[in-house]
Amino acid sequence: ELKLKDEECERLSKVRDQLGQELEELTASLFEEAHKMVKEANVKQAAAEKQLKEAQGKIDVLQAEVAALKTLVLSTSPTSPTKEFQSGGKTPFKKGHARNKSTSSAMGGSHQDLTMMQPIVKDCKEADLSLYNEFRSWKDEPTMDRTCPFLDKIYREDIFPCLTFSKSELASAVLEAVENNTLSIEPVGLQPVRFVKASAVECGGPKKCALSGQSKSCKHRIKLGDSSSYYYISPFCRYRITSVCNFFTYIRYIQQGLLKQQDVDQMFWEVMQLRREMSLAKLGYYKEEL
Repeated sequence: ELKLKDEECERLSKVRDQLGQELEELTASLFEEAHKMVKEANVKQAAAEKQLKEAQGKIDVLQAEVAALKTLVLSTSPTSPTKEFQSGGKTPFKKGHARNKSTSSAMGGSHQDLTMMQPIVKDCKEADLSLYNEFRSWKDEPTMDRTCPFLDKIYREDIFPCLTFSKSELASAVLEAVENNTLSIEPVGLQPVRFVKASAVECGGPKKCALSGQSKSCKHRIKLGDSSSYYYISPFCRYRITSVCNFFTYIRYIQQGLLKQQDVDQMFWEVMQLRREMSLAKLGYYKEEL
């Protein structure tokens, strides 16, 4: 019996060693795959940055060519209407009217000067130092506390206005679900209309938005946390909600330390872009899925 136990122990030890070896091999394989994915991502990012620099260089060259062509065209254009008339053999003024001729030339020259003064406009961006410093301070110790200076400003200027709806009680519940990451949005599709412990006004329907209370075609519906109720929302309300969700998703990534490949400047401008989307949404601009 003792011999059988020894054999059993030896067999289990072999099994344990084999499993340990397999685990090590699997771990090494996963690390290798992760390293490969990071390397590929870095290569793609470098290629994209290179293409961006090349495109920017081409744009600068084209803008310089356009400016040169404009100057060339304007410099070779006739500036005196009187000369045109004289070359055609028709003289609207008598020989003694030199003052009128000079006045006409001056007027032509002024028109040319105004044309040459037209600026070449291009999109530019410059970081607001106050916003940038607030973001850097927040990033050093990231928190989801809405009272911190960084988030407090965004709540007041973007989030609250973006999630303000006529059905204020439901709007508050939507904001809470977004903050807790428990809100889900799904297309209506062919699902039957369900009302559970809520009136038709609260839940809305395919033709009535539950947040705005207006008669709108609702292609999506939302669910808050573990609630069994669905709320039908219009495309406009959906875009306002998703713009806020996108902002929270990104700053959660920063707060959890998941954005290893981005520096502070990249993060800052991504936050500004997300704020821009919320600002457009609250003003009435939105993108609808066709």
